[in-house]
This record gives sequence, structure tokens and C-alpha cells, in this order.
Amino acid sequence: ALLPFLSHTVLAARAHGVAVLDGVHLNLQDDEGFEASCQQGRALGFDGKTLIHPKTIETANIAFAPSSEEVQQARRKIEAFAEAQAAGTALVVLDGKLVEELHVREATRLVQLANAIAIVD
Repeated sequence: ALLPFLSHTVLAARAHGVAVLDGVHLNLQDDEGFEASCQQGRALGFDGKTLIHPKTIETANIAFAPSSEEVQQARRKIEAFAEAQAAGTALVVLDGKLVEELHVREATRLVQLANAIAIVD
């Protein structure tokens, strides 16, 4: 019942260029539920999760950190779009999929997140 409102929250955050965190999972004994909650939050587009206990940090980091494959694909999108712009066009097809500026903005956000995680690690 809350999914449409959560989606609107993510959309509003993206529109204003701010990070958005999914809410707290209160049951510290429910590891499976917490992991599922993190996966759902990521699927909805949240950048992370509000945490209330250190034991949940690793699970949240695994769930919300971009994979190396995602980062590589994001970098490819950024590079392909830059090449297209240099050639005078604002769109490109990469691996059979259209890449426009909105995709590049998301790819850039993902690469910046990966870079921030690398600095902390």
C-alpha cells in the first residue's frame, strides 16, 4: 500500500538531485526481513537505508553498493554519450539500447557512488 508513496519520494529526490534513504527496519532479529527490505529499497531506487544498529551495516552496504558490472556499464554509457555529443548528436544506441541524457545522469550518479565507496573502503 505504501509503494506508490515510496516511489514518489524517490522521484522527488532525483528531481532535486539529493540522496534518498529507505526507512528503518525495526526488527533487529529479522535478518532475512532486513535483507529483503534492503533489496526492495534498492529496486525502488533508494540510495541506501536508515540504520539503527551496527550489525546491519554490512548487509545494507552489500545491497546498495553497485556491482563492478553495473559500474562498468555505467562508464560505458557515459563514454558512448560523450562520443555521440562530440559527433553532434544527443543520443546513442549501446548494446541495442537507447542512451539519452537521463541515462547518463543516472550512470554518473552510480559511478560517483562507487567512487565514494572506494574512498571509504
